[in-house]
Amino acid sequence: MPIAVDCVRLPDDWSPAADCLKGRVVLVTGAAGGLGRAVSLAAARAGAAVILLGRKVRHLEKLYDEIAAMPGAVEPAIYPLDLAGATPRDYQQLAQRVEEQCGHLDGIVHAAAHFKELQPAADIAAEEWLRSLHVNLSAPFLLTQACLPLLRRAADAAIVFVLDDSDRMGRAHWGGYGVAKHALGGLASILHQELENTTIRVHTLLPAPMRTALRRAAYFGEDTMTLPLPEATAAAALYLLADAAMPARGRTLDLRSA
Repeated sequence: MPIAVDCVRLPDDWSPAADCLKGRVVLVTGAAGGLGRAVSLAAARAGAAVILLGRKVRHLEKLYDEIAAMPGAVEPAIYPLDLAGATPRDYQQLAQRVEEQCGHLDGIVHAAAHFKELQPAADIAAEEWLRSLHVNLSAPFLLTQACLPLLRRAADAAIVFVLDDSDRMGRAHWGGYGVAKHALGGLASILHQELENTTIRVHTLLPAPMRTALRRAAYFGEDTMTLPLPEATAAAALYLLADAAMPARGRTLDLRSA
């Protein structure tokens, strides 16, 4: 069964313990964005050593300072990388740097996303199509592939792919972003089947509507300010990163209303 349709809910009695990620190294892509920033802060509060990956150094430095100011937080690491232009060699170099500085990797949250606008397929520039597919699909695959040897060293590791509403993604005007999010669920399903007998768990996370720049760009007629901030989704990401999520292995954590 495809991972995208095998859904679970966040357990009613679960809340992130202060040290649920203590001793773990977690890589967050799009760390300076809405969801990525929330996940990075939440993971740091939960005791993780967080690797902040993003393309805007100034924003990453600000996030670094916020985490460094947390009492007892592990010092994070900044890794500037523009996924739109990254090559396989860049991902291999990233994995090498993580190995040199950390020795292992316990989790990846693929929070980075690229969405420009809703438009008919006939009007999408070729460069924009390729950028959407690369950032939203190829980059998560290549980064995960490069980091698999490090993830295998962990006693328990988790890879978290962030999906979008599959019903909407198949509708008109969603373009390369919609295609990539559809395919990302398939990629997660393939990886789950290949890794299900290892210590690496594969999860997909389907957020409820939240207040982000991507949401504002896609739903321009909506008052995005009335939506919840990404913190609730970040808390769910902590669940998937922690060993408590073993029952949700290979399944989609659906945060939308039932």
